[in-house]
Amino acid sequence: MGRAYQNRKESIAKTATAKSRVYSRFGREIYVCAKQGGADPDANLALRSLIDRAKKEQVPSHVIDKALDKAQGGAGEDFSPARYEGYGPSNCMVIVECLTDNPNRTFGEVRNCFTKSKCKIGEQGSVMHSFEHCAIFAFKHDNEDDVLEALMDADVDVGDVEFDDGVVTVFAPHTEYAAARQALTAAFAEIDFDTDEIQFVPHVTTAIAEDDMPMFERLMDMLNDCDDVQNIYHNAEL
Repeated sequence: MGRAYQNRKESIAKTATAKSRVYSRFGREIYVCAKQGGADPDANLALRSLIDRAKKEQVPSHVIDKALDKAQGGAGEDFSPARYEGYGPSNCMVIVECLTDNPNRTFGEVRNCFTKSKCKIGEQGSVMHSFEHCAIFAFKHDNEDDVLEALMDADVDVGDVEFDDGVVTVFAPHTEYAAARQALTAAFAEIDFDTDEIQFVPHVTTAIAEDDMPMFERLMDMLNDCDDVQNIYHNAEL
């Protein structure tokens, strides 16, 4: 089927500033996840996955430990999720996920990114219908049938299983994230996820005209520079 899915486009980690931004975003997300579901990764599956992803992005242990300690202490910022939708160059669709302690400030910053890149921020729900909220797991394995059987044996509602060049990718409803992850780790003891997260996957993609590409890059770069922005999803075909 060949579904495309897009992780956050990072400027990543070529400078100390870029690294610091990545660390800060993971630290904030770990703090919120631990505060909501508990700071024990063995009991909080979402937290365990998040810490694994942070380590793969080379986030230092002291950043992770500080976020966990702050969550256990009960004090600290009161972050809440915010999600914004809009239209980018060539009328592509964009979803921006944030964690913020000041929604008015965050909305103003995100709107400014769209405005300065000649794009348009939309109303809630304006583009969401064109995306599927999926749990996605990608890992090296040589037989997608074995993977599908393990998930079905565990009564996991599976959307799709793909195999490409030695990598199996599982798509499931976002509500099935915990069940799917537990089934996969139970069935394949040495599993090492390349992708292990919940994303918005577009139903269709939009080709970006060559003349619009610089403005698309500008929009992505400006959003990535916003401290409150955690994830960016789009249906642009690059």
